[in-house]
Amino acid sequence: MLVKNLSAMPHLLLRSTALALAVLLAGCKEEAPPAAPNSPPIPFDTDRNRSADLDEINRFYESLAANSALVQLRDIGYADAGLPLREVVITRGNADPAAVRAAGKLVVMVNNGIHPGEPCGIDASMLLARDLVQNAATHTLLDRIALVIMPVYNIGGALNRGSHSRVNQNGPAAYGFRGNAKNLDLNRDFIKCDSRNAQSFNRWFAEWMPELFFDTHTSNGADYQHVMTLIETQRDKLEAGTAAFMAEKITPALYAAMADEGYPMTPYVYSRGTPDQGIYGFIDLPRYSSGYAALHHTIAYTTEAHMLKPFEERVMATLAILRAGLDVADKHRDEWLTLRSKAREACLRADSLAIDWSLDTEQRDSFRFMGFEADYLPSTVTGAQRLKYYRSRPYTRHVPWWPHYRSSRKVRIPKAYILPQAYTEVVQRLRWNGVQMRPLPNDTDLVVRYYYIDDLKSPAQPYEGHFLHRDVQARSVTTAAHFRKGDWYIPTEQNARNFLVNVLEPQAPDSYFAWNFFDAILQQKEYFSAYVFEDLAAEYLSEDPDLREKFDRALASEPGLREDPRRQLEFIYRHTPHYETTHQPYPVARVEYEATK
Repeated sequence: MLVKNLSAMPHLLLRSTALALAVLLAGCKEEAPPAAPNSPPIPFDTDRNRSADLDEINRFYESLAANSALVQLRDIGYADAGLPLREVVITRGNADPAAVRAAGKLVVMVNNGIHPGEPCGIDASMLLARDLVQNAATHTLLDRIALVIMPVYNIGGALNRGSHSRVNQNGPAAYGFRGNAKNLDLNRDFIKCDSRNAQSFNRWFAEWMPELFFDTHTSNGADYQHVMTLIETQRDKLEAGTAAFMAEKITPALYAAMADEGYPMTPYVYSRGTPDQGIYGFIDLPRYSSGYAALHHTIAYTTEAHMLKPFEERVMATLAILRAGLDVADKHRDEWLTLRSKAREACLRADSLAIDWSLDTEQRDSFRFMGFEADYLPSTVTGAQRLKYYRSRPYTRHVPWWPHYRSSRKVRIPKAYILPQAYTEVVQRLRWNGVQMRPLPNDTDLVVRYYYIDDLKSPAQPYEGHFLHRDVQARSVTTAAHFRKGDWYIPTEQNARNFLVNVLEPQAPDSYFAWNFFDAILQQKEYFSAYVFEDLAAEYLSEDPDLREKFDRALASEPGLREDPRRQLEFIYRHTPHYETTHQPYPVARVEYEATK
């Protein structure tokens, strides 16, 4: 195995003999557990190309809960479609989140149907839930684990059911649609929370704070032999102890279990060409479910069953990895719970945090990949070169892999942030995520640090309903500031510290600033009439030698300024008391130290 750092990458040790055995086992994969005589059936029992619709899903879990004390079914909020989002909790004893924590149980959360056109997790979770209930006597892990399932997250997309929107996908016969009732992709909505779904999800996640999180999907992209691919939380973003625990124990155990079940797995095929040219680690920003979970020190996996495999295989592979997740969580429960606490403590001790990342092309690894040979040939439709995979020419070989990202921006963590009370939408989102904050009891003067936004880039077309800012350039200024009674004081010494920094620092790629919650500060509100300001500008230049010197330097150094009279007046205007102080200062103050005036 051509791997530079085996200690950090043990899950890559899928030796050829194990793979060969896994391939042989593929023909005798475990069948779906049959329904007991008094247990609710699902469509998949009798038709392996059929995925349950929303009514069938609801009836199944209602029946399961009505007939087993192990199952609790609750509404946890609403979706944009106007229907409730439901959670299914499967555990022995009290299923309330506080009681589960008090009992020392580890929480495993499964989110299904974020893209209802990719429904394998919906049906796999039904099979898993039924098996746990039917065989409760043998599943002693329910004494130590609480399994929390979101049967269908994207209710609106599940109701928009058809057979043609997933043109690249092999079954099932009917399925839902990617967009929700507002045509939002909910797997880009975990920070901005434009949907009621995400607003409910934020509160739900904060209530449970799972140790392990699965989001079930079906992939798009290349063709290859693997049925299941996996996105793991970008390890370089995690606290060091948690990252090592995931990379050395949890991920390898999932890979080994899947190989044993006849589903040899591969990292998610995120490539810029065919897979044999190399695969890159997926940077799961906080807009995505696994990146969002990582902000709360949760180890998360996005399962990506291969689109071109039969629906039955995709469902069974998803069932296999969910089972493996429960087993590995149970095996490492005590260590995992301790590490979660240590990760929070380490974050509280940190004086700085990374908020942006770039691919580390110098840390190249490899893994054993089971693909199909590919070539380019003339298209009979367009005449251009088109890609074609040849299933008659399978291969197993090592391919390059770049799994690591390096920090491209770090920020020093302030003692606190102060958020003006006017920004109610931001206040809501912080509260949904369990952020502790308090209103200032009186008008207060403090010395704080503000950012000024000097430059940024935004797309010409909206992305998920927003003009997402990137490449934000900002400078900071220390100044005395007046805050009003009711403005929000947000200390950073709290469990939500990592989340806070990533949403309130304007240069973080998924900050609230990036998602346009503060855009009004980018627009100047007051201007000048040139014919009036001309005389005043001349007075300022005559009476202020420093301004005269700055103006002359600008004329000499800034291209085009000398030929643009309006820009010259604008330059002078911005260096006078008439220029508004509310233009381009990011309004969230950093309390680096306190000094009452």
